[in-house]
Amino acid sequence: MKEKGRTAYYKMLESVRQGELVQVRRGLYANIDQLSDSMIDIDAIIPGGILCLWSAWSIHHLSTSMPQAFHVAIKRDRKVVTPSYPPIELHHYTASILEIGVIKMNVEDYNIRIYDIERCVCDAIKFRNKVGMDVCSEIIDNYLSRPERNISKLLDYARKLRVGTILENYLQIKL
Repeated sequence: MKEKGRTAYYKMLESVRQGELVQVRRGLYANIDQLSDSMIDIDAIIPGGILCLWSAWSIHHLSTSMPQAFHVAIKRDRKVVTPSYPPIELHHYTASILEIGVIKMNVEDYNIRIYDIERCVCDAIKFRNKVGMDVCSEIIDNYLSRPERNISKLLDYARKLRVGTILENYLQIKL
C-alpha cells in the first residue's frame, strides 16, 4: 500500500472498518471471498511453513476426515504468531526431520509446501495414539490401495522418523 500512496492506504483501512477486509496478520489483509476458500496461502501467513497431518491427509485423499484447522509444521525453536482466523495449529519438528518428504504443490491456485504421501503415512503411524487407530488404519489402507505407492521410499522415511519397526509390523499384516 505504501507504493500506491496514502489515499489507497486509507481506503484499505476503511474497508477493514466496514468488514470488507479482514486483517489476517500485521500487514496482511484478505477479503471475504479469499477467506471462504478451503485453502489459504500458507507461505504468506507462516513463511516456510509446511502443511502436515490432517490437512495433508485431506489433500492427498488419505483420510475422509475434514481438518478443523490448518496443520502447519515449523522448526522447533521458531516463534510464530498465528492469526485468529483462519484456525492454524502449529506442529514443531526438529530441523533434522522437518524437511523430510517436502514437496511443492499447487492447491486451489496457491503454491504450498506440503509433505508427500509417504511422509504423511509415517506421520499417521508416529501420531497413531493421538489421532486414533481407526484414522491410522484408514490412512495405511488408502495408501496401500494406490497403484503409485512406493514401499521402499515409505520404509526409508519410516527409518528416518523412527517408526520403521512399527510400519513393518503393519505391512506384514496388511500385505
